[in-house]
Amino acid sequence: MRWLLTALLVIWCSAANAIPVRIKDLVDFDGVRGNDLVGYGLVVGLDGTGDGLRNAPFTEEMLAGLLERLGTNVSDDAMRSKNVAAVIVTATLPPFARSGSRIDVNVSTIGDAKSLLGGTLVMTPLKAADGNIYAVAQGSIIAGGVSVSGEAARVVEGVPTGGTIPVGARVEREVEFDFGEVRNIRLALRNADFTTAMRVEDAINREFSKPIAVAQDSGTVLVEFRNLGEVNPARVVGRIENLLIEPEDRAKVVIDHKAGTIVMGERVRISRVAVSQGNLTLKVSEAPLVSQPNPFAHGETVTVPRSSANVTEEPGIGFAEVAGNTSLSQLVEGLNALGVRPRDMIDILKSIHAAGALHADLVVQ
Repeated sequence: MRWLLTALLVIWCSAANAIPVRIKDLVDFDGVRGNDLVGYGLVVGLDGTGDGLRNAPFTEEMLAGLLERLGTNVSDDAMRSKNVAAVIVTATLPPFARSGSRIDVNVSTIGDAKSLLGGTLVMTPLKAADGNIYAVAQGSIIAGGVSVSGEAARVVEGVPTGGTIPVGARVEREVEFDFGEVRNIRLALRNADFTTAMRVEDAINREFSKPIAVAQDSGTVLVEFRNLGEVNPARVVGRIENLLIEPEDRAKVVIDHKAGTIVMGERVRISRVAVSQGNLTLKVSEAPLVSQPNPFAHGETVTVPRSSANVTEEPGIGFAEVAGNTSLSQLVEGLNALGVRPRDMIDILKSIHAAGALHADLVVQ
C-alpha cells in the first residue's frame, strides 16, 4: 500500500527559544489593503489552440464587437478563426496605487481553448466590486504549461490554459483614501492571541514612551495618533511595523493524512495514558486449475477455482505506558524506537486525542 512507503516527517516548532518577529509580519493595518479587480477579454495570436467559435458563442460575439469597434464588419459565416480565446482577467490593486502605475494580472480561459501559449491579451478594462474601472490590461501572456497533440494522442504538461502578464495592467483610477488625516489605526493580528496582542501593545507604548496603544481583544490593537500631537501617521506606522516581539502560539498538531506528514508544536503535552496497537493482515490468493479431456475424447475444458486465504497478525507494540506531562518529542522518540509506521503513528495520535490525553488542537487535513 502507498502509505507504507510514505516517509514520516515530524517537525518540532520550538517556543522555548522563540525568535523575535517584526510586527509588520504579524498584523494587518486597518484600511491598508488591496482591492480585487476582474475583467472579461480576448486573447489573440494563438496557434490554432483557441476557442471553437461554434462551441463558445460568447467568444464569437465579443470578437465581432471588437472588430466592429475597429471599423470592420464581419458576418458570422466568415468567422472560422481558432486563434482567439475568451478569458477572465484578474488582478489586485495594491494600497495607495497611483494613476499610471503598473500591476500584474492573471489570465484564465473560460471556453474550450487548449492553450494560451503565444497569445496576446487585447485591451481589457478591470472593474472592482463597485462597478468602476480601475485599471486596463493588455500585453503578451506567459503561460505555465505545454500542450502537444496528434491524431490519436495528446500530452499536456502543466496548465497551459492559464497564464500571467507581469506589469500587464495600468492603473487608471485611484482609491480615495487620505492616510494623512487618519487619527487612529487598528492592528489586526493574523493569528488572534491575547498574549501576542498584549506584547504588541507593550512594545508600541515602550517605543513612544506614551500609552498610545491598547489591546481591545485577542485580535485587535488600537493605536491613537492624537496622543502624540501633530505627527505624520505614515512615519508612526513605519516605526511601529519594525518593532520586534516574540509571538505566542497555541499547542497544535497538524496531520496530513494523505502525505503522512505530522507537524507538532513544542508546547504540546500528553497526560498519562496507555497505548496498544497491532496489525491484522488478510491475504487472499487465486490459483485456478484448468482440467482438459484426453485427446479425441468427448468433453470440454473446465476451469476449477482454487483459493487460499491466510490471516497474519503482526506483533504490535503491546501496552506502552506514557507518563504524565510527557512532551511530544519524547512520545515520538519512543514510538519511533518501537518501529511504529507513519500511518500507525497518525492513528495513535488521533486516538490519544480522542481519549482526552493530548492537550493540543488536532488539525487533520
